[in-house]
Amino acid sequence: MRASFVALLTLLAPSAWADVDLPRDIARLQGLDKQTARVSTFDIVVGDTMTFGSLLITPRACYEAPPTDSPESAVYLEIDDVPPQSAPEEAFRGWMFASSPALSALEHARFDVWVLDCLERAEILPDNENAEPSPETGPPRRRPG
Repeated sequence: MRASFVALLTLLAPSAWADVDLPRDIARLQGLDKQTARVSTFDIVVGDTMTFGSLLITPRACYEAPPTDSPESAVYLEIDDVPPQSAPEEAFRGWMFASSPALSALEHARFDVWVLDCLERAEILPDNENAEPSPETGPPRRRPG
């Protein structure tokens, strides 16, 4: 009886954890300045604030779906608009989803911001082009010539 119970738990355990999103510490966002048509991609550490034009963008949480689910990244963002010589205004507060940017979008006259991905710090490669090779860091990153 006990062996069958343990076997049942073993079979059910992986599926019980399949729906748990993985917390990440870096939000990769993309922004569009509609006036200049310039698109920028930026990585922001969760809890830090970055300026994009007149916007102050702060990711508060970043989650990625587990590898067993369909790809999805969700970021809780706080975006404030700080126009010159005006009081700051809340432009957006809430979750944005990489797979459905229109579901919960920033509505701003000049800027668009959307989620691309959630990353771990280890996934962001530093630019080691001029660094001395070491056994701890491995070989320098190569760029196509």
